[in-house]
Parts: sequence; structure tokens; C-alpha cells
Amino acid sequence: MRDSSSHRRAPRTPHPLHRRAAAVALVGVSALIAAAVQSGAATAAPEKAPSAAGKVLPGAESLKLTPSQRAELIRQANAGKADTAKDLGLGAKEKLVVRDVVKDGDGTLHTRYERTYDGLPVLGGDLVVQTTKSGATEGVVKATAKAIKPATTTAALPAAKAEKQALTLAKAAGADKAATDRAPRKVIWAGNGTPTLAYETVVGGLQEDGTPNELHVITDAATGAKLYEYQGIETGTGNTMYSGTVTLGTTQSGSTYNLTDAARGNHKTYNLNRGTSGTGTLFSGPDDVWGNGSASNAETAGADAHYGAALTWDYYKNVQGRSGIRGDGVGAYSRVHYGNAYVNAFWDDSCFCMTYGDGSGNTHPLTSIDVAGHEMTHGVTSNTAGLNYSGESGGLNEATSDIFGTAVEFYANNSSDVGDYLIGEEIDINGDGTPLRYMDKPSKDGASKDSWYSGIGSVDVHYSSGPANHFFYLLSEGSGTKTINGVTYNSSTSDGLPVTGIGRDKAEKIWFRALTTKFTSTTNYAAARTGTLAAAGELYGTTSAEYTAVANAWAGVAVGSRPGGGGGGGTSFESTTDVSIPDNGAAVNSPITVSGRTGNAPSNLQVSVDIVHTYIGDLRVQLIAPDGTAYTLKAYGTGGSTDNLNTTYTVNASSEVANGTWQLRVQDNAAQDTGYINGWKLTFP
Repeated sequence: MRDSSSHRRAPRTPHPLHRRAAAVALVGVSALIAAAVQSGAATAAPEKAPSAAGKVLPGAESLKLTPSQRAELIRQANAGKADTAKDLGLGAKEKLVVRDVVKDGDGTLHTRYERTYDGLPVLGGDLVVQTTKSGATEGVVKATAKAIKPATTTAALPAAKAEKQALTLAKAAGADKAATDRAPRKVIWAGNGTPTLAYETVVGGLQEDGTPNELHVITDAATGAKLYEYQGIETGTGNTMYSGTVTLGTTQSGSTYNLTDAARGNHKTYNLNRGTSGTGTLFSGPDDVWGNGSASNAETAGADAHYGAALTWDYYKNVQGRSGIRGDGVGAYSRVHYGNAYVNAFWDDSCFCMTYGDGSGNTHPLTSIDVAGHEMTHGVTSNTAGLNYSGESGGLNEATSDIFGTAVEFYANNSSDVGDYLIGEEIDINGDGTPLRYMDKPSKDGASKDSWYSGIGSVDVHYSSGPANHFFYLLSEGSGTKTINGVTYNSSTSDGLPVTGIGRDKAEKIWFRALTTKFTSTTNYAAARTGTLAAAGELYGTTSAEYTAVANAWAGVAVGSRPGGGGGGGTSFESTTDVSIPDNGAAVNSPITVSGRTGNAPSNLQVSVDIVHTYIGDLRVQLIAPDGTAYTLKAYGTGGSTDNLNTTYTVNASSEVANGTWQLRVQDNAAQDTGYINGWKLTFP
């Protein structure tokens, strides 16, 4: 995440390094928030005492806005967006576009904006402005800290070349019938570097497994270089579990009933009848009875999908105060019986709809409660944080859908589908009775990752979601062995230390607040940690048990440090000396002398770094052992456009003698960005 102000260092606060305020489809086929006052100084948040018995602080929780109340707040934001742009110091060619608004009980507003430059969309230019009841700006979260000042808005590259490149990439990925959905459009790309004039090309057709294709390719409009790509269709899978006899919201017209839920934004459920395009046929019939519990009856899948959509609508409205996916009271729609033996489900922004296949042999429709929650949540994420469906932000996007798909399943309290932390637990998608994913130990599926590491952004988003799923489980239930609703879990931590859970209800509130008020399109794991800490601090106080639990749960998946102890619990050696990092210059070293140890360093040496820098993608960060051996913690070119690096790495240093001088070596490899090492810590667990 990005601080809106200049990059003057924040006042020192108690460690962990350093508490800032504002402390940032189920089967794969595709931030740091710092409160910034308008004077330009980045400041640490004032500590908030915990509320009694762990309750939400008065006025901190977001209000349940009606669609008309939300529309009025958006109208007001639109009326004042020119003044807001001026207050934020945006350039004369920049304009704001209001996207969403959240209002707290104490009158605080969180307004989310997109940006344009000289009439062109700025991709990766989104931001959230937090204002007090009086209208004063309290903080700003930006997807990029870079000034939007492209060298030109005149393209040197013909649009046809950008289109050709996008089609080539889609075909290389196995796309069938690849064709551009629309002509390349000019944009300003600000997602992972200096804002640049580019083309965005969208390729349609079908992906290799039959999922609709919506590949977005960003091409430099001067050089033709590919800058970024992501899949616009966000896919999922579930189980064929039936929810028993349930009540459905339907509509009667004359003597005919149909699956239209008038109480939930007129959500409709359609039968594609094995087709792969269009809306299909609205389920209708002479009676108000739908399906018979068998996959051979076409209505059964329709009933399951309709029921899951209703539960998800009710969860978001009753628990999180959001009326519909966009918050405007308008329902999406569902399509079932997609394709032939299609083993997947997906959300599609372009149709504002969820779509479900019938599974292997067309015998297991993918229409379970948690899949409906998963798919509809992709829509919520798209209309709030807009997490890019690629890299670390893509993993967080998928995890968000798993988190709230699980939340909806628990909320349903359905005896035929009890709540659990397993994804796709009832369908035999692996052929051996195992679920698709596990939140307590993601690696049990054979591909997902339990903890963060520097290369996780290159992993498929369905598997890089693992650390966030694991974090949510630890925050909800804690580590160790336990049985919940008949399912036994055994969740360990990356640092080997225990985590005490705060309960699923609180964990859901914290993640949702972070999603809607702290995350942006470019949020990565480090920024997600900071955003959830900020959310927990606002809801429960920065000295609360809930705030500490968030830090501990993230440390348990190797993102950041535990309060007061780096990796937690062991012997720590720390440097708090600031070391300036030359812009595009020579490497600098910050030393720590380790003494009093015996033998070699451990295989899980914890290296906690706190680097203040305006663009961490430029940095290479290494740990240098006493004998000169270099361990790369973060390679140059990784981390994207995220501002500041505040995280903990685990290093296998078992071949190194523990005692001696260790160094953190940092080099800035590109121009126009500045920063310094604010501090770092070695912890021997």
C-alpha cells in the first residue's frame, strides 16, 4: 500500500518493527497503510486502549447502509471529488472517479476512488481516502506512491501490435478460439513501476479447461514490452453436497413460478443446459418445488445455486452490512449446467454473474454453499479492493473468497452442510475423498503454501492463497490440535510458536474491514498484514488482545514479526541504526554482532527487516553471514510497486557459525526512489 504523503520517517514506536497506524475460482487455470495527514508527515497511529471484554470500540464498526444511503454518500463524494483531488495534491490532468464508500458509526468515511489522467484510465492508481465526521482527511491509502506523470500520452506502438502480442500469449496458454473481445485501449499503467502509457488488450474465447477467457494484457505503448497480464475470470470449485429441504426465494407470475428472489435484489438462476454462452433459460415451472436431490434432475443444481446465493446475500447484509455485491441492493445472477462435465465454477465481472459446471461425468454439480459464497465474494472483492488477479494480490483475492465462502457456510448453520475449514470437502474431486483445500494446513493439498516466502508471487493464485487462508484459520481458532463440528484440525506455525485464536466472528470482521477500507489493487502479503493490523486497531484498540493476535497469526505464516520478539520467543539481536540507501547506487550494510551462542545458526533463523523505501521492487536485500556467505532475502525486481518492506524472512543458516558479525545488505538498482534501513533483527528461535 502507499502513503499519500512525503516519505519522511515516522516517529519511533515500540517494536515490532515498527507499529504503524495504520500499522496493509477454486481450481487453478489463472500497503503498507500509513495514516498520512495532509501536512505531509507520516505518523504512527495513536494507541487505542482495548474495549471491555474484547468488544468493538464504540463507533468503530461500519454502519449497515441502505442502497439509498450509500447512493447519497457517493453523490456527495462525486460533488466534492475535484476538491478532494486538489487536497491530495493531484496534478491538473488527474481526475477522481468514486467507486465505493464505507461509513463508520463515529462518522468516519472511507471513500474509494479510481483515477484518470488526461482522460485515460490509470490502472493501479486507485486509492482510499479516510475522513473524519468533520470532513478532515485522516489518512490515504494508495495503490502506488508514484506521481502520475507519464512522459507522453501519444502512443508510438500501433494498437495492432499490442493486440497481436495479447493473442499470442493467450494461445500459448492453451486458449481455444482466442480473439480480442474489444480493441486495445490506451491506459496509464501504474501497477508495478513508473506510470507509463500502455495498451490494455482483452482476449476472449475459452481457456484450456473450457472456462471462459478474459486475459488482460498490458503492453508498453512505446516499446511493445509486456508490462503485466492477469486473468479476468476468477474461478472456483465446490462440492456436490445438497443442503436438504430448504426455503427458496421465488416469484409467481400467473400460474408459473420462477427462480427470481425478489427479496434479494431480484437474483435469478438460469439453466445453460450444457451451453457455454448467453444467459440460458430462467428456471420456471407450474409449482414451487425445485429439484429432487438428484443430479439427474436439472432443477436440483438450480436449487442449490439459488440457495447458496441467498445465504451469501444474507451473510453480507446481516453480518457485514453490505446490501448486495456492489452495496447497491442489486442482485447478481447464477447460471448452472455450464458446458459438458465442466469441473469448475467462476465469477465473471462482465456479466455480473456466477456460473457452475456439473463436475466429472455431469454427476456432481459444483453448487455448494461455500462455492456460492466463494464466487459471490469475487464480485465483492472486485467492487471494493479490486485485488489484481495475479501475483501476491491474486493469492489474497482467492483467499478472500475462501475466507468468506467458509464464513457463509458457518453462517448457514445447515445440518446437511456443517461449517468447516475445508474447501470442497464433499465432492471427490481428487478421486480419493479428500477436499480441494485445507485452511488449517494448506500444503495438505499437495500444492498450496503454508507460509509466505519471497517467491510466492510466482505461484498460481489458488495456491499462493495458502498463507492468507492459514492466517485466517490461526486467527480464528489458534494453533494445535482441535475438533470443530466433527472435523479434527492440527495447525502448526512457521516459527514453531503457538497462536491463540480470537474466534471466527472477529476474524471475519477484521478481514472485511481491511478489504473494504485498507486494501487496494496492488496489496501484497506485507501490506495485508498492515491493513489487518490497522483494522484490528480501529475495531478493538491497538493494545487489545485482538490486535496482538493478528500480529501473532501473521508471524505464524512468516509475514512480519511477533510483538516484542521478532520471530518470537527466542534470543534476538537488533540494530536500530538508520542507514541511508543511495538511489541507484552502491550496496549498503547494516551490521549486527551475535555473541554468546554456541555452535551453528539454526535452520529457521528469523530475519526481520524494516526498510522505508518508495518502491521496493528496486531493492535487492541480502543477509551476509560472518564468513561472507550471502543469502538473498528479496531479489531485485520482486515486490512490485509496494511502498516499504516490513517483514520477516526464514533462513536456513545451519551451515554458518552463529557468533560473529552478520550484515543486512541492501542495494537500490534503479533511479528515482529513495529510502533507508530503519532497523532489522536476527532471532534465534
